[in-house]
Amino acid sequence: MNEFLLKYGCNPNQTPARIFMKDGSELPLTVLNGRPGYINFLDALNGWQLVKELKAACGLPAAASFKHVSPTSAALGIPMPRALKQACFVDDIEGLDKSAIATAYARARGCDRLCSFGDWIALSDVCDKTCAMVIKREVSDGIIAPGYTPEALSILKAKRKGTYNVVQIDPTYEPPALETKDVFGITFEQGHNIVSLGEEVLEHIVTKNKELPQSAKRDMLVALITLKYTQSNSVAYAGDGQAIGVGAGQQSRIHCTRLAGSKADTWFLRQHPKVLSLPFLPGLSRPVRDNVVDAYINKSEEDVLTDGVWQKYFTTRPEPFLDSEKSTWLDAQTSVALASDAFFPFSDNIERAYKSGVKYVVQPGGSIRDDAVIEACDEHEMVMVTNGVRLFHH
Repeated sequence: MNEFLLKYGCNPNQTPARIFMKDGSELPLTVLNGRPGYINFLDALNGWQLVKELKAACGLPAAASFKHVSPTSAALGIPMPRALKQACFVDDIEGLDKSAIATAYARARGCDRLCSFGDWIALSDVCDKTCAMVIKREVSDGIIAPGYTPEALSILKAKRKGTYNVVQIDPTYEPPALETKDVFGITFEQGHNIVSLGEEVLEHIVTKNKELPQSAKRDMLVALITLKYTQSNSVAYAGDGQAIGVGAGQQSRIHCTRLAGSKADTWFLRQHPKVLSLPFLPGLSRPVRDNVVDAYINKSEEDVLTDGVWQKYFTTRPEPFLDSEKSTWLDAQTSVALASDAFFPFSDNIERAYKSGVKYVVQPGGSIRDDAVIEACDEHEMVMVTNGVRLFHH
């Protein structure tokens, strides 16, 4: 198969649509179930590159949850504490601790559950039964992986009344050195972004504090590799082997930092005992619970504690989540890593990052205000690496 016909392109009016190999060779993938669309394949191929590179850099199975050509999160298969399992709604998954790939996806999906609703999944390793069980009950568009166990494939094929998209990628496939795309009838050509992101890009520490533990290096690499496949401008916060807040596609870098920081804060607050003990009504759907948790934490569109509203979601009215309680909880988070796909032009990014527990920063450097950014890091006793590598992705 050297081409695959698509129902339509980005929008229903954009027909005809297909994916194909320009040189007439076979596509390096097989559609095992469903009929993926144009955006599905964009998410799948970006996601596959991310998890393949993340596994190569860190030596652990990796997973990513993608929406609209940016990851909501990416994660390594590191065992999950009980509170995190509860926050990610996977504390009842049997055998989760024995499956690193299932754990990686549970982390990635659970990081930003609002944004990962209807995601595309990318796995670095063969999808096993446990991972398929995690996927089975989530709203998702499809998955790409290098393989599937028979049990996992059977579970996934039954999802969405048999229409769930399942794609298998050839893990040995390497793209050509040059890549092209057309915009308004004009063809753009550039070299494929083959920059390698390993510990060697973390050697140039420019702050007074130069203590960079192995766990921080791991999290910096997670954040950097996530950014390599995130629509720019972009900033990512990472902790415990996963991206915990991704700010994508903002014109201003401080807006990226704020957006990603607010997501990281929500990720931490989801693990607060008050949130974990919310008395949900039996039978409440997972997406509704996600929305209610977000509203409870962030006091968003609907006040879920008011009379006439809380009864829709809870058996008893929860106690309010006080700002002082949130601040105390967030103040205890102090080992977060932050990466940026281009230099920080102002120190305001550092000030915002500090509020979300950032201690380790990696960015290309090269701004005329680098001294001010370094000074801000020194004031907060942060460690900052300038790696000289810009990671714009469009």
